Amino acid sequence: MPSFDDIVNELQDKINEETIEAYGQAGFERWRNPPHRGKPAKANYEGASTGKCGDTIRIFLHIEDDRVRDAGFATDGCGSSMISGSMAAELAVDKPCEALAAISGETVLEGLGGPDCLPVDDHHCAWLAANALHEAVGDYYKQTAGRAKEG
Repeated sequence: MPSFDDIVNELQDKINEETIEAYGQAGFERWRNPPHRGKPAKANYEGASTGKCGDTIRIFLHIEDDRVRDAGFATDGCGSSMISGSMAAELAVDKPCEALAAISGETVLEGLGGPDCLPVDDHHCAWLAANALHEAVGDYYKQTAGRAKEG
């Protein structure tokens, strides 16, 4: 009879194999250790987007002088939401704010390696991540415009 540890290891190996099959090796690595996970210490703007599936992706931006200095993400969703949020945050770093409008779901998919990087049923996660990014930069513009009116 296999030990409990053997059963757990076998199950983890199966999960890993299925994840690599679904996301490819690069997506698997991003899923296991997603870059930009969490809210950066100096984040001063954020946005969120919730899909029909119920997943929410939040993007956090640290913006100085109209440029994204750091970005992070959080999600309560699936692996596809996680890797899409991670890629959207990565794509934003070191970009001027005006360039963020050009980051679409398609851009997120391409950053992950193309349309085959996510299961077709999960492509919407890339758009959720892009929408959350747009909401975060919108937060920046709203706050900046408000401060300009006050000054």
